[in-house]
Amino acid sequence: MQSPAPSLITAFRHSNIVRVLMLFVLVILFQIPILALDGLIRERQGRRNSAVEEVASKWGRQQAVIGPMLIVPYTTSWTEAAAGGQPVVRKETHLGVFLPERLSTRGTLDAEKRRRGIFSTSVYRANLHIEGVFARPSLAAWGVDPKDVQWSRAQLVVGISDNRAIESTAAMRWNGAPTEVLPGTLEGLVVTSGVHAEAPVPEAPASPAAAGSGVAVASATAHAIPFSIDLPLKGSAGAYWVPMGKTTEVAVRSNWRSPSFQGGWLPERRSLGPKGFEAEWTIAYLGRNFPQAWKDAAVSKETLESARFGFDLIETTDHYQMAARSVKYAGLFLLLTFATLWLVEVLARVSVHPIQYLLIGAAMCVFYLLELSLSEHLGFGFAYCVATVAIVAQIAGYCAAVLHSRKRAAIVSGMSAVLFGYLYVVLTNEDYALLIGSIGVFAILAVIMYLTRRVDWYGTQPAGDAART
Repeated sequence: MQSPAPSLITAFRHSNIVRVLMLFVLVILFQIPILALDGLIRERQGRRNSAVEEVASKWGRQQAVIGPMLIVPYTTSWTEAAAGGQPVVRKETHLGVFLPERLSTRGTLDAEKRRRGIFSTSVYRANLHIEGVFARPSLAAWGVDPKDVQWSRAQLVVGISDNRAIESTAAMRWNGAPTEVLPGTLEGLVVTSGVHAEAPVPEAPASPAAAGSGVAVASATAHAIPFSIDLPLKGSAGAYWVPMGKTTEVAVRSNWRSPSFQGGWLPERRSLGPKGFEAEWTIAYLGRNFPQAWKDAAVSKETLESARFGFDLIETTDHYQMAARSVKYAGLFLLLTFATLWLVEVLARVSVHPIQYLLIGAAMCVFYLLELSLSEHLGFGFAYCVATVAIVAQIAGYCAAVLHSRKRAAIVSGMSAVLFGYLYVVLTNEDYALLIGSIGVFAILAVIMYLTRRVDWYGTQPAGDAART
């Protein structure tokens, strides 16, 4: 009885369907190292994020400036019966929070790179000049007796995300006079980190109309109290502001060339160039979700931060993100490379062993490993070029020996080079990736259909004769 082994080998060598199925099986098996590569990319990205967080914790994290706010303490009193039936007067201190009528911020932001091992992150030094005007507050609308308001104990508070990032002493002027800047905020405020300074409110003019106006914030120009703050900050990742004034203006100039504007408002004017960017915002208070004055913690920190605006300092090319996106195409590229090799087999009447397919597939997988490891030191673009040249040369040399022809090897390696070049175009054109990808897949499918239009898939003829039919 004839052994089934020779018949199976013969069927494998001469059946196109069996060999195509074998290619699919190999591509499925290669999903194991592809998944391992994806996990490696995530692990390296996690290490990078840890290094970035370590630098940020020592230098300064993303900064958000909330303020300034004028905090005016006042007392309320009531009478209640004690245990013995005697009336007792109780008093409680509250904080009135008032926002400026006009708020203007001008600043420069000098960004630079800091490294932790092989990983780098963007940090900055910012110098902000904040100025504006407060209207003299009136608490009559809240039913507060003027004699219960502690005008001399009023404080000016500026909320800052990370106090440790204040590089040098801030300077502040209140109502034309310098005042000392102190660390921290006041107990009972929703803003828990920042700086504050004494800001006594001057006595109100003896005007019956002003005394009986009954509004929470007076708007008369005669009652305006000017202020200014010079605030040096360090930070990383980005900078944000909250529109605390009735009219809030922010103008920033930076040497960073790739900002990503975020938040509730985009800049009205912006300019980007090789030397950096400039951006300007003008925001009216009607667009936010909190008033010009409130008591204690009536407005939450989340409400304030939901109205913030600003920018992130993004990298134009994140090599970990690029590597993760490129690995998603690995299965398709393996299939197309194997298909090209198989077409050479069919059309040139040569045989390629499955082990040789495995070795070529392994070389394709090593490309993504080289791309990842080199990009950590050379940058993504140069690393991608080096990895492509190395793998295409390796495939070309191996195929020249396997296919017994440099011309045939040039076809396979040329296809690999085209695939890697096509992938780079897709990766660097994220907005058009779907369009480029769909056109590329259509073109590749059309070429495969054209080249295999005469293949005898039933295997009734030898592969070479079928290809020529």
